[in-house]
Amino acid sequence: MGKRCSTLRAMRSLPVVAVVCLLLVSFVVSGCKDSDPVGMGNVDASRTPTMLTRDVETLISDSGVTRFRIVTPIWYVYDEVDEPYWSFPEGLNLDKYDNFFRREATVEADSAVYFKNKQLWRLDGNVNITNVMNEKFLTNQLYWDQRQHKLYSDSFIHIERPDKVLEGYGFDSNEQLTRYTIRKVSGIFPAGAFRPGGRGAGATSDSEDSEPKDSDDDNPVQDNDSITKASTK
Repeated sequence: MGKRCSTLRAMRSLPVVAVVCLLLVSFVVSGCKDSDPVGMGNVDASRTPTMLTRDVETLISDSGVTRFRIVTPIWYVYDEVDEPYWSFPEGLNLDKYDNFFRREATVEADSAVYFKNKQLWRLDGNVNITNVMNEKFLTNQLYWDQRQHKLYSDSFIHIERPDKVLEGYGFDSNEQLTRYTIRKVSGIFPAGAFRPGGRGAGATSDSEDSEPKDSDDDNPVQDNDSITKASTK
């Protein structure tokens, strides 16, 4: 008889325990529902990177072949936007390699953006590129289209070659910077006579080398305004 009473009392208490547990679970679940959506709703994909990496030095490969070496203070990846891109707001140093891991060019820029779907780089600020022949290319904005394998700019361009300095507006080149065109030449100076800040950007030299010459096989002229350089390498 005593055992039966104990069993009855236990059975009567079960609904009370079940109700208490149900209330506790409901409280916890309702708390999660209130907090998680608020956090997710406040995330702006255009302003919040999916990845942030500092003090980067990395090699990037394509089809098992190392193509680039990137060094940068900070690297943002935005993969959740309509046009996914990488951002390098504090500067970028980049080395480009050929199929045999020989360096073809070095690139420095104050900032850079890489649009992943387009495979397009935009370099901004003090853009400084050196090719395998140690020719230097300086501009304030340059685009690098990896699909079309070309570089181009609508900005002022300054090119330092061993024999002369070229300046102008608008620039088109292959990826190796061994064949390029200045769309509108504004100055051609002997390398030893050029003084940065002297006869400034846009000036035309009055020296003997100021006019392009058809006899310069390494620097054939297309017309009076543009000049094309084809490598003999």
